[in-house]
Amino acid sequence: MGKLSYERHCAEITNQATLLVTALNGADLGIQVPSCPDWTLNQLLRHVGFAYRWADEMIRGRHPEVDFTRNLSLDVTAHVDEKASVLGPWIEEGAASLAAALQAVDPDEMIATLAGNPGPRLWARRMAQETVIHRWDAVNALGVQFEIDRDLAADNLTEWAHFALPFAFYRWPEETAVLVGPDHTVHLHATDADCELVLDLTAPRPAVREGHEKAAVAVRGPVAELMLAVYRRRPVEGLEVFGDRELLDQLLTSVRF
Repeated sequence: MGKLSYERHCAEITNQATLLVTALNGADLGIQVPSCPDWTLNQLLRHVGFAYRWADEMIRGRHPEVDFTRNLSLDVTAHVDEKASVLGPWIEEGAASLAAALQAVDPDEMIATLAGNPGPRLWARRMAQETVIHRWDAVNALGVQFEIDRDLAADNLTEWAHFALPFAFYRWPEETAVLVGPDHTVHLHATDADCELVLDLTAPRPAVREGHEKAAVAVRGPVAELMLAVYRRRPVEGLEVFGDRELLDQLLTSVRF
């Protein structure tokens, strides 16, 4: 349910990068990105490309753990007035190099680890899905239609639950503390894919179960729309919501990634 193979994740890094670059044809990279309001499209692309190179360096260098000091993707303010003809090939080169590095190692090798998870498997999935979300950011800014297949969207939603959700609890403990309480459970139910997730927020560390359960609040809709909702790229209006709407709103406010 909602989980793709390591090989598919490696392939999607380059596939999603190509789709992103294709959308840039003739684009003004100086426009603001509404879903990432601190960045222009130019800066969003630099963020993606630097993230590829950061993961690539850690995998090729066989770093035992994630080295956040080498991540250049978070401060991209210096990058302005660049052209798609330059950034497009740079994005695709970074994606291809990262995919090749990941394909050359054992998926479960304990390098570039984060929270005890094997780095190759974690970063293959993370970088594929990072590109999916930022491709949406780019095409939304450009007014271009976004398309994604259901399996990839289900994998994205599942990765958000298993990675982004606990990371938010670790990174922003004060903001996420409000989510913890008796019977605080959230059910995400895709109506067009085999993907149902229950987010158990009854303990200080969230737990995730796959399958159908009664929860304090349930959200139903197409899997791609659920994916965009949890990443705060679209409002929940238009999706079916049953139960504790306040808990759902608190979740979407507190968990950002």
